[in-house]
Amino acid sequence: MSSKIHKEQIWNFINDIKVGMLTTRDGEILHARPMHLVQDKYDGTIWFFTKRSAEKMNEIDDDNHVCLAFCNHEEGIHVSLSGKARLTQDATLIDKFWSPFAAAWFDGGRDDPDVALLEIKINKGEHWESEGNKAFQLYEIAKANFGEDTPDIGSSQKFG
Repeated sequence: MSSKIHKEQIWNFINDIKVGMLTTRDGEILHARPMHLVQDKYDGTIWFFTKRSAEKMNEIDDDNHVCLAFCNHEEGIHVSLSGKARLTQDATLIDKFWSPFAAAWFDGGRDDPDVALLEIKINKGEHWESEGNKAFQLYEIAKANFGEDTPDIGSSQKFG
């Protein structure tokens, strides 16, 4: 797992991005779709509102291993998180995370029988931070093509 400091670092990366691509498995096919964060901190669990009847829930019932990808091109930040997903209709959690944004997706409001939360317990991941502007990155790539070094355009860190 990751330390409290590392969790804060992950949250600082993904909080500004807000929308991650959730990848599930449908048999042999990988299926990704955008999902919007609903929480205001990260403690090793990611939360999204979803419809209980959504196709992704059938996929998660068959295989609950998922991957989330967040990308902020302007800041040069990329985050990949893997974990196990499960559905909950816990009314206390739904109330905790409910917002006007969530309400827009459910005609019956928070009492809609299709309202659910997708809980993803993260067990490993990696993040990358690109350094410098595009011109610097292109220079590093060009330099690497004429030498034996690989481009030095940032750093990465794995956890879990």
